[in-house]
Amino acid sequence: MQIVWTNKDSDRKLKQGEGMKRADLIHYFSEDLFIPNLKSKTKEDTFAEFANRFVKSKIIRKKNLVLELLKKRETLGSTGIGKGVAIPHGRTTAVLEVKIAFGKSGEGMDFEAVDKKPVHLIFMVMAPPHDENNRYLPILGKLVELLSDSKFRKQLLKVERYDEFVEVFKGGK
Repeated sequence: MQIVWTNKDSDRKLKQGEGMKRADLIHYFSEDLFIPNLKSKTKEDTFAEFANRFVKSKIIRKKNLVLELLKKRETLGSTGIGKGVAIPHGRTTAVLEVKIAFGKSGEGMDFEAVDKKPVHLIFMVMAPPHDENNRYLPILGKLVELLSDSKFRKQLLKVERYDEFVEVFKGGK
C-alpha cells in the first residue's frame, strides 16, 4: 500500500497542471514499461509491443481493449506530435491508475506525425476513466512541455538503461 500525503491546495494545483515538475513524472513510469530498443517498425506493431508490456507487468489483462482504444484515438488525429516524438494515450477501464510506458526506436518509424518525420521517442500514457486526482491531462501537458526541449529529447535518445532514463527526468543528465 502506498500512502500519499497531500493537502487540498497542492491537489488543486496538480489538477490544474500547476506545480508539476519533471521529476514528478517518474512515479508513473516503471522499469517493466521501459523499452530502450523497440522491435516494432510500424505504429500498429508498436501499440502491440507496448500493450504486451502492460500485460506482462500485470497492469492490464485485456490487451485488445488497449489496442482498440489506441486505434480509435488515432482516428482523431495522429499522436505523433512532431520532432521525433509520439504520445499515444487514452483512458480505459483496463487500467487502475495512470501509467506511462517509454520506448525508443533508433531508426525511427512512420507515425503519421504532424511534421511527417520519423518518430524515435514514444511515450504511451494509459489512465483509468476517472483517475482519483485527475492527473491524466497535467501529465500529458508536462510531457509535451518537456519534449518540446531539444536538449531533453537528445538526452532521451542516448539512454539505454532505466536508471539513465530516471536521471534524465530528475534533471541529472
